[in-house]
Amino acid sequence: MKKTMIFGAVMALLFTNCGKDENPFLISKGRVGQVGQATQMKQIDSIFANDSIVRLNPITNALGTQGEVEIYEKGGTLLLLLQPEREDDPNSTISSIQVFDARYQTEKGLNTESTFKEVEDNYTIADIETTISSVVIFLKDSDVFLTIDKKELPENLRYNPSIEIEASQIPDDAPIKYFMVGWDSE
Repeated sequence: MKKTMIFGAVMALLFTNCGKDENPFLISKGRVGQVGQATQMKQIDSIFANDSIVRLNPITNALGTQGEVEIYEKGGTLLLLLQPEREDDPNSTISSIQVFDARYQTEKGLNTESTFKEVEDNYTIADIETTISSVVIFLKDSDVFLTIDKKELPENLRYNPSIEIEASQIPDDAPIKYFMVGWDSE
């Protein structure tokens, strides 16, 4: 009788957990799909076992995955670029991820194919920094930061790298050039 009750409890637990499918492409606080803020580079091989991992700076005689890596689906679609905190350490955690595939998206639907209007409609902009050729947008309470090419801005804002650009000066239809997720080391 006890065995039957235990078996029934285990089966009920399994069925309730089976209904909770996690989205493998969801970007949330501390996570990008299956990769979390505490994920170590040496874990990448098992996390992306069904995908192709391209080591950009192969280290001779490395014991595990080290340095920057690109993750491709078996069909050849580039998904992510993972950058470790320390290039030469397989125990190093991932410090930033560049997202290439639009299936990776935030809970509010922001992805690589979004426009600046979608960013503004769904997020509070914490800061905007200007570089020589881009504008970097940092989102409040988010690990996501985005880059918009200055070519998308009005002509009078394109050529001065020290000019302060405000959100109101960025066109609504400006596409995202780079979609990044970054974590500070702890």
